[in-house]
Amino acid sequence: MAQSTPPSSRKKGKSLPSKYIVKLGKFVWTTMWQTMMSQLAPRSKSGEYLRPESQFRNSIGTEAGNPYLPATGRYHLVVGTGCPWAHRTLVVRTLKGLEETIAVEIVSPSTDEGFWIFDRPFEGCRTLPEFYQLAQPGYSGRCTVPVLWDSQNRAIVNNESAEIIEILNSQFNEFARNPELDLYPSQWQEEIDRWNEKIYNTVNNGVYRCGFAQTQAAYDRVCSELFATLDEIDGVLAAKRYLCGDGVTLADVRLFTTLFRFDIVYYGLFKCNRRRIRDYQHLGMYLRDLYQLPGVAKTCDLDSIKRDYYGNLFPLNPGGIIPSGPDMANLMETHGRELMGR
Repeated sequence: MAQSTPPSSRKKGKSLPSKYIVKLGKFVWTTMWQTMMSQLAPRSKSGEYLRPESQFRNSIGTEAGNPYLPATGRYHLVVGTGCPWAHRTLVVRTLKGLEETIAVEIVSPSTDEGFWIFDRPFEGCRTLPEFYQLAQPGYSGRCTVPVLWDSQNRAIVNNESAEIIEILNSQFNEFARNPELDLYPSQWQEEIDRWNEKIYNTVNNGVYRCGFAQTQAAYDRVCSELFATLDEIDGVLAAKRYLCGDGVTLADVRLFTTLFRFDIVYYGLFKCNRRRIRDYQHLGMYLRDLYQLPGVAKTCDLDSIKRDYYGNLFPLNPGGIIPSGPDMANLMETHGRELMGR
């Protein structure tokens, strides 16, 4: 008969960490998180995310003295396919039919190195910081995408997405397959500008202000602003096919790239979880309408978006685990919005 182990010699199970270890761990992690966030997302005194301004703000045109003249094969777009700001330039390039006119160079974020790396070397550069240094030796600002690059002068024309899409819309019509498509028509420009300002502050940048907020008060405020605007847009779309009427404009493009990422990453990772876009009566169908425009779906890289956000934003997702969902097959469902206004 086997002998039982005396109670005094039995191995004790591991106990939970003491409150002091928990406090120390929380202090260390919070300090590290704040340090990383200060580099990733500059903040105001109230803890709200402040997005730095772009530095290269030239344009392309035929006016006297402009060194950047419209041409085919001369300009390149440097983009990250997971980035919503870069994505909007790809959407306009596709809608205008400029695929043969303007080449695209892809960069991907590196978790280990902390910056964008070219999928294949471009202009002798492996990384985006090297590329910025090529354009402006001694440059010390942020190295962001998208970039509109002039291969003739080896210069960055512009790295502000809102301005790049206006350039693509207006300055390459002689080379475009769809020159008649005007995404910034004069009769709607004031309304487009009003929407752009509101959507940028509360939606495009609003989701980042939620995700990168470093105080509860800052988060609560910007989250309420975000969903107030989404509710307003949903109401407007009850009567209009697009934001300004029956035609797609730059305002729709700028909103689309955020809406496409919303249920995928912003809803969970950025804590924008009051409601999904697919839960809105009109916004959900509007997103499907834009996604199904000719060529737009090909600009949407779901895997890259999840990898770039969940895999690279270490302060928000330390484990780097990439979720398997959501299923975005609903974007190909019938939306019926082409019948609006008829």
